[in-house]
Amino acid sequence: MEKQHLNIKSAGGWGALISSGKFLIREGFFKSSQTLFRLNQTHGFDCPGCAWPDPENSERSMTEFCENGVKAIAFETTKKRASKELFLQKTVSQLNELDVYTITNQGRLTEPFYYNKQNDKYEPISWEDAFNIIAKHLKNLEKPDDAIFYTSGRTSNEAAFLYQLLGRMIGTNNFPDCSNMCHESSGVGMEESVGIGKGTVSLEDFDKAELIMIFGQNPGTNHPRMLSELQKASKRGAKIVSINPLKEAGLVSFIHPQDIGQMISNKATAISSHYYQVKMGSDMALIQAIIKYILEMHSDSVDKVFIKAHTSGFEEYKKNILEKKWPFLLEQTSLSMEEVIEISELYLNSEKTICCWAMGLTQHEHGVATIEELMNLLLLKGNIGKEGAGACPVRGHSNVQGDRTVGISEAPKEEFLQKIDSVFNFKSPRTHGFDMVHAIKAMHKEKNKVFIGLGGNFADAAPDTKLTYEALKACNLTVHISTHLNKSHLICGKEALILPCLGRTELDIQLHGVQSVTVEDSMSMVHSSKGRNVPASRDLKSEPAIIAGIANATLGNKKVDFLDLISDYSKIREKIEEVLPSFISYNNSIENGEGFELYNSAKNRVWKTKTKKANFIVNEVPNLTLEKNHLSLMTMRSHDQFNTTVYDTNDRYRGIKNKRKIIFLNEKDVKKLRLSNGEFVNIQSHSRDKIKREVLNFEVVVYDIKEGCAAAYFPEATPLVSIEHHDKKSFTPSYKFIDITLEKTL
Repeated sequence: MEKQHLNIKSAGGWGALISSGKFLIREGFFKSSQTLFRLNQTHGFDCPGCAWPDPENSERSMTEFCENGVKAIAFETTKKRASKELFLQKTVSQLNELDVYTITNQGRLTEPFYYNKQNDKYEPISWEDAFNIIAKHLKNLEKPDDAIFYTSGRTSNEAAFLYQLLGRMIGTNNFPDCSNMCHESSGVGMEESVGIGKGTVSLEDFDKAELIMIFGQNPGTNHPRMLSELQKASKRGAKIVSINPLKEAGLVSFIHPQDIGQMISNKATAISSHYYQVKMGSDMALIQAIIKYILEMHSDSVDKVFIKAHTSGFEEYKKNILEKKWPFLLEQTSLSMEEVIEISELYLNSEKTICCWAMGLTQHEHGVATIEELMNLLLLKGNIGKEGAGACPVRGHSNVQGDRTVGISEAPKEEFLQKIDSVFNFKSPRTHGFDMVHAIKAMHKEKNKVFIGLGGNFADAAPDTKLTYEALKACNLTVHISTHLNKSHLICGKEALILPCLGRTELDIQLHGVQSVTVEDSMSMVHSSKGRNVPASRDLKSEPAIIAGIANATLGNKKVDFLDLISDYSKIREKIEEVLPSFISYNNSIENGEGFELYNSAKNRVWKTKTKKANFIVNEVPNLTLEKNHLSLMTMRSHDQFNTTVYDTNDRYRGIKNKRKIIFLNEKDVKKLRLSNGEFVNIQSHSRDKIKREVLNFEVVVYDIKEGCAAAYFPEATPLVSIEHHDKKSFTPSYKFIDITLEKTL
């Protein structure tokens, strides 16, 4: 059988340049290319892609962007328009028949649209009429919790703050957001362990780390600028350990597209000094195995001074770990004892270790427990609050962390609510609201909700696609604030609106002039973002202006004058600072373009936990053994994709061209299941609720993936995810461990 190897041995290189150029030309070269030189610059705008931080100004290049940043900008500055002509030509039913790539590549939305159920078409509507329709529904709610306010991670701090204020003034904490589907497990696990749900490292720490461990992450596709830091670390001799079921090009080697010498020589830098392919979801077992080896064989190497001064629960944890059985741990990781020892020795020999991770750790039923075990590993050698060491959850959307900081949370802390009440003179609700899973269930069961989506593509991003679609259709009103058409707009409630907004690259002019917004990156740095391009349409409004329009139509200005707040966004930032004192001198701090770092308690070894110390937490490893001929499937992005936005139908690093309905399988599994490379199969998932979930006609691709594991792209494979399979604390769905069987397509 011919084995499908990596088509590209290294990330970056000429392929990245060629791909970038292709997208610029396809969408309108001049405007996009000019815009790129303002991307991630001091007085420019923030990339709408991932949340990887920017270097210090002295180290920032003129081309501070990656291939995926180019795609995001080309996509936003496209000449194509999803205007009224599109909706005149096609009904919503006809648009629903298109694939995800075709839907999202119709171009920029140009004006507000209202869904006419009688003729199954979207029709133009004025902003005033749109706001009045929303206000009518919000005023007529039977109870405040019938409103659901969803947030995407592209939303600015200013828009997110106004959004949560609007929802709480209406009387609900229903703020499901994209974090519920990605790093919620990180936040919950880290809060319980070290008292804050954010990373504890800075870019400077990557220059000093002796060991960087990368769990369940593919930076080459999802966070490409991270490869620059990994390349520097590799060149200076730091060890880099990658733990991933798939062999990913970006974790193997890298050619920096902006390094002329390296491009000419075409000589790649090795990224991972060690690469271990583990079974899906077994990272927790591996971490416990590493800790067990250290405590059994090298107990004197733990940082006893740090543990005594800064931690709680170590002795109980140690007792529990030493009672673990080696055969079970090794079986769950699928690694040999020699490999476990090798990883353990690497950790033992490093005085400064950074642990990075992404969805491969969090999107499991045991996601929170896995993060807590990772914290246990770091605490064992005092690698929290130490230079060149720490925890690094790498966020996949530009301001998902900032949104949570300024109040987008279904479970807000009392301290925050008290400040909101004091600053704005009203009583905010105390009952916890719906996260994403519970919002879907409520919409599906109770019906007649009002769903407002601030960015994102809820319909395709959420689990259990059939159920999610039914839930949205059961709403009295669905509203989507977006730059581009996506599937969510086509899954209409009884009434539906599309409200088009400005993109990051575009001028935002309000009553008192041109405005900037702010975002927070993965390392707690807050900085400004100011677009300069002429907007794609005169009828676009900014996200803050849209929220203010809804608020003014619904609440008036008796308590809060939302229209005044958006006249100058510095007024919004003043209110954020009043509520959140960590945003000290907020407006002054962003005026010079450099931004500022939010205080991080764990980084300073201040433990905001119930014990007032960092906690070693005991967890039991789940048994992930499946029935015979069953596989564990993970959903993932292609290289030409950002979340549910599909830029193109290729996946260059994995050797895929012009197709998306594929399933990556290990060569041994293909033989065992009597399949062949290129054959088509139907995929069925198996869940506790016994509901049949199936996707059809997926092509088998033999790939370098761990035996017993499989991978497929989302959203095509998302219908296989059961809404009942989620972490019991974070409620993050198990997108990375789906029990499946395959059947040849007839």
